Amino acid sequence: MAFGKVTLTQEDNNGGGITETERKVLWIGEGDGLVTDELYHINAQTDLDNLLGPEDSDLKSNIAACMLNAGPNFTGYVFPIMAGGEGQYSWDEALMHLADDPIDLDFELVAITLPPTNISFVDLYQITCDMLINYLSKYITIHVALPGLDKTGEEDWEDCVDRIIEYQDNKVGERVHLVPQLYGNNLGVVIGRLINDKFSIADSPMRVASGAVKGLGAGMTEVPELDVLGEALNSGAIEYLSDSRFSVPQTYSGKEGTYWADHMSLAEDGSDFQVYENLRVLDYLTRRVRLLAINKIADREFNSTASSTAAHEGYLMKPILDAAKDTVLKDRTIPGICQKPVDGDIVITWVTTTEVKIYMMAAPVNSPKKIGVSISLDLNRLA
Repeated sequence: MAFGKVTLTQEDNNGGGITETERKVLWIGEGDGLVTDELYHINAQTDLDNLLGPEDSDLKSNIAACMLNAGPNFTGYVFPIMAGGEGQYSWDEALMHLADDPIDLDFELVAITLPPTNISFVDLYQITCDMLINYLSKYITIHVALPGLDKTGEEDWEDCVDRIIEYQDNKVGERVHLVPQLYGNNLGVVIGRLINDKFSIADSPMRVASGAVKGLGAGMTEVPELDVLGEALNSGAIEYLSDSRFSVPQTYSGKEGTYWADHMSLAEDGSDFQVYENLRVLDYLTRRVRLLAINKIADREFNSTASSTAAHEGYLMKPILDAAKDTVLKDRTIPGICQKPVDGDIVITWVTTTEVKIYMMAAPVNSPKKIGVSISLDLNRLA
């Protein structure tokens, strides 16, 4: 060869970060008839009266409560539709329209303020989530506002609770969360608490250290609604709703403020996903592992040799390793969203020369939700 040559190439190792889906919420509800079937990006500075019209609405009041509890970094989307199927989209058609091409919107939670017209809608919520996973690989959850006390004044709280209970009767859906509007804006309050970036996605909304919720109730005054008998809903009925798989607020005797119970799903008894934070952590990891796996399609560096298997165990476990990092502040340790992986948490099995199965495990970090304290006297210490 007469001349020397040097050729340089730049390789992309896909080591950068990804656009986070977590904490992004899509609101779907009834618009004012003038502003419908349009997607709007919203944040903490959005003027809802200007965007959604000056009239009061369930959609507006719940988004306002969400903003208040989500903090200054709140971002999300709202898609107002016409009630009763009179507009261009029903709620499920709107959801598929936004998630699919060409819009291809990414979000973690869907908050629906349209009350379900019948109990069978509960099944449709889960089916819609399954469709988005199967067709678009979008791991979402749906959170639905259920009608609270009948505004006509003909219903007492006992009748209201009995009506609400029917929505979950014999229903199963680990991606469906039902939020009775006991104060009128419960859905907005709990969604805001869940997406507040001060807290971990692995935190339950029950976490008292997150502080009391804000703005619960009509006019965000935290004044409970009274039924036809002039009674407020008692804590026993609220606990009954929680035990029946609804997401509800709670209070602690002798402690100021209103807090929250677990954000229950409609998962069956014994499921890992009865509480939202468990599924939320798994979805977080799944989104990241999926992208890593896609990058290895037809890559001969990923093969059945022992060295390649060991290297790719580390490669695929990286999202779990990153998520497990603790933060230490003086004598305080803030855990990651899952535990550090241990040997055996990933197994790579080659089914054929061109098909590989990968099995992975992630362990959540536990926290106490029932605390029992026994205090006694030691009189033997007396002189």
